[in-house]
Amino acid sequence: MTSPLSPEEALIYIMVTMSAVDRDMNDAELKKIGNIVQKLPVFENYDTDRLVETSSACGRALRKDEGLNGVLESVKQALPPHLVETAYALAVEVAAADLSLQKEELRLLQIFRVGLGVDLLNAAAIERGAHARHAVLGK
Repeated sequence: MTSPLSPEEALIYIMVTMSAVDRDMNDAELKKIGNIVQKLPVFENYDTDRLVETSSACGRALRKDEGLNGVLESVKQALPPHLVETAYALAVEVAAADLSLQKEELRLLQIFRVGLGVDLLNAAAIERGAHARHAVLGK
């Protein structure tokens, strides 16, 4: 039996799962995850040297029979209620990192929104904020 996730690990699982959904964890997404873990206050007590280990553990969990459902259940158990929208926001940030959203990413965001219980209006606001942050000149 594996030990329960810490809240920080749960947030990393959300980001890694989002990055891996299209089976292409690209450099922009990996860099985004690293930057988030290094800069956001929610990770201030997390040992960033464990990021690769935590990411690998998430990959192993996704390959188990329970797959995505198991990961989502572990994340829900580990997250305090006040971090649920943070988890969704981090998934959106990773999805937006390469400036294009694939249908797999959109579907996973929907699964996360419903599975984590994020209100539709709040999810739309989070998504719009990410869109504004990732805007580039000429578009």
